[in-house]
This record gives sequence, C-alpha cells and structure tokens, in this order.
Amino acid sequence: MTASARRVGSDTGGTFTDLVADDGTLIKVLSTPEDPGVAVRAGLAGLGMGPGSSDDHQVTVLCHGTTVATNALLERTGGPVALVTTEGFADVIEIGRQDRPSLYDPAIVRPAALVERSMRFEVPERLAADGSVVMAVDTAAVERLGAKLASLHASGAVAAVAVCLLHADLNAAHERQVGAMLAAHGLDVTCSHEVSPEFREYERTVTTVANAFLRPVCGDYLTGLAEAASQVWVMTSAGGLVSPDDAAATPARLLLSGPAGGVQAAAAVAVANGIATAVAFDMGGTSTVVCLIVDWVPAPAAERELDGMPVRLPSLDVHTIGAGGGSIAVVDAGGALVVGPRSAGAVPGPACYGRGGTAATVTDANVALGRIPADTVFPGLGLLDVAAAHRALDSAGVDAAGVVRVVNAAMEQALRSVTVERGVDPRAAALVAFGGA
Repeated sequence: MTASARRVGSDTGGTFTDLVADDGTLIKVLSTPEDPGVAVRAGLAGLGMGPGSSDDHQVTVLCHGTTVATNALLERTGGPVALVTTEGFADVIEIGRQDRPSLYDPAIVRPAALVERSMRFEVPERLAADGSVVMAVDTAAVERLGAKLASLHASGAVAAVAVCLLHADLNAAHERQVGAMLAAHGLDVTCSHEVSPEFREYERTVTTVANAFLRPVCGDYLTGLAEAASQVWVMTSAGGLVSPDDAAATPARLLLSGPAGGVQAAAAVAVANGIATAVAFDMGGTSTVVCLIVDWVPAPAAERELDGMPVRLPSLDVHTIGAGGGSIAVVDAGGALVVGPRSAGAVPGPACYGRGGTAATVTDANVALGRIPADTVFPGLGLLDVAAAHRALDSAGVDAAGVVRVVNAAMEQALRSVTVERGVDPRAAALVAFGGA
C-alpha cells in the first residue's frame, strides 16, 4: 500500500467483500452477514488503512456498493414488517395487477407478499382522488394501533412499519400524522410519501413495504460505516452516491447498488475500448446481473421488478436473477433440476468451502467438474474440499454438469431479456463481464 492511496472502493456481496484502493491494491475477504460492515473494516485493515492507521494511510474517501439489500429481498431475509393503510385497502399488496407472469400457466405461483395478512392493519381515514379530505384520521384508532404494534415490536413479531395511505402521493398530511403517532411508540416507520410519492397504489405500497423490510438488515451496518473514513458514500441503484444515513433511511434505493457500480465501470471499459453497445454481466455469489449499454450509457429505468415485485425508484435498467456461485441446486416436486434463487451465502457457504455447508451449489459443481482447480485457495478458506462438493451433489441427487447447464441457461435468458426482447441484436454488442463467480 502506497502512502498516496487514500481512496477505497468496497463492494459487499453475499459471499465475499472486495476492496480496491486507488493505487490498484486489491483484497478479498469473506462477507459477514451478521454485520456486513465488519468485513469492510477487516478489508481496510488488510490494506493497512482505516481507523487506527497512520495519517498517511487514513482513508479519505470510501465508496461502498452493496448487494445486501438485493439478497435480503430475493431470499426474504429482511425484518418482519407491519403494513398500515387506508381502511379497505389492506389487500392491495397481494391483489396486485391483472397481468400474469405466465399467461397460459394455470399453476403459476406469484411471489408471496412481504407482509403477512395478519400484519396488515387498516386506519379509518380517506382522501379523494384530488387529495382533498373525505374523512379525517381517526386518531383514537391510530393510538390503539400504535400500542398494539409496540407490543408486537417488543415481542419481535414486528421490526418495522410501512405506512401507505390512499392518495398520499397528492396529499401527505394524513400519512405524516399517522406516521408521527406510530413513531411516538418507538416504532421504525417508513411512509410512502418519503420513499416513492407517485401514483399507482400497488407499486407505491410494494416499494414502501420493501423499504421497511430492508431497514432492519441495512440500517445499523450502513450508519456504522460512517466512521470507516473521512468521507463515506454509498452507491444507489441509479449509479449515484448518497450518505450512509440517507442510505440507511431508504435502503430500497440500494437494491441494485453493487451492480450499478459495476455497470458504471463496465460502461467506462466499453468507452475506453471504443464500444458503443455492450452488455454488462455480473455473476456473484448469490445473483447474476445484466444491463444493456447503448451509445456509451447504461440504460436508465424509473421502476424495476425484483422477484416479481415492482420497486418504483430510479435505477439503472438492471435485470437480476437469483443465480450465483452459491445458488443451491435441488430437484423439485416435478423431478426437474432447479438452481437458485436460494443461496448458501457466506455462512455456511458452498460445501467445498469446508465451513459446514451441505447444500449442493454452482461452486460445488464447478469444483467437481475441475473448472475450479482442487488446489485453488480462496481468501479466508484455504484449500477447497473437493470431496465435500461431491458429497453435496450426490446427496441432492444432482449432476454437476447438469447444474452448470441449468444455471447457464438462466443466465442466457437474462442476456436475451435485455437484448433480443428489446429489439437489440446481441451479435453487435460486446459482453463486459465482471463479478466473483
């Protein structure tokens, strides 16, 4: 590490956390799911930087990208959420829209709502379609609800509360009132007008609930990063930077954080090589991300769908699937081989890591096939356990080559979705690949 290296970029994935200093020094450490910030600080220490280092090695700027929010949403590992909405609208989040993900499949199963039916609560109040007041907020009912939610919070049944009232995008007065009354009971409250103040009740509700769902897993670790450097910035899904406090308050803006940073870098590589049309491709430990780059610029989007849920926040037009090195392979009830979206993550990780994992993963398949040499040493892991990889595959009743074919087919489909399905001939594009897998 040279004394001039004062800026560091970090990316937290589901399996590994990577850091690079501005002199090109790299380090890879195992992610720490219980507190992702621990791995970032460990990486800085490994670079000889961070708190406690000499003045020459203090980090002046740390830019942080993360897939913690993405993986939490894909794997449903966020905090338990309660939804508070206008009387009669508790089921909007589950009814959704009339469009069907597979038009001719009578057995299609929609993703489960992030809020259980028993945790959806209605408040007597009503605004008209123009934002005018039809019925004032029943404050007594809200106060009773606040006490009930506080009790649920104390028992661990509720970690955060999402408030999404009808037409709050036009008039947020009722939502502010209800949110303040609930927050007075010590609850972590997310209001829709603070996150996505746009019309369409279903999309606004899902986005607000997703933000509340992610705050328990993202909040503390992001605010804790503020002390890691003189300046800390967090990458958003749109490719911009916000403070750790802002990121902790609205983690739904980070659902494509890590991939957005990679896509921006991929676009820079394409520009440096004189390539106007490219596809950025990132395969990590838990997910694979693709994004179309046209005329040197990554495609933007006002809304993205993740795991069947619309998130109405600005982002790069990134397509994400649950296919990564840690994706678990199983045989489903119909006898078909399925890979992902469940992931072995960093703890315990793939069986070949020798950390107690027993599920068969894509990494285990690559080890069994010799694509990852048996003498490979991963950071923090030592030599890989080839025998454990074979045992996991045999136990799951899956073939290593089949696992690779299935996950490759999923990634090919992701590439088609951002090119062929949009009328772009992929033969004219360059593939700019990155990511740990």
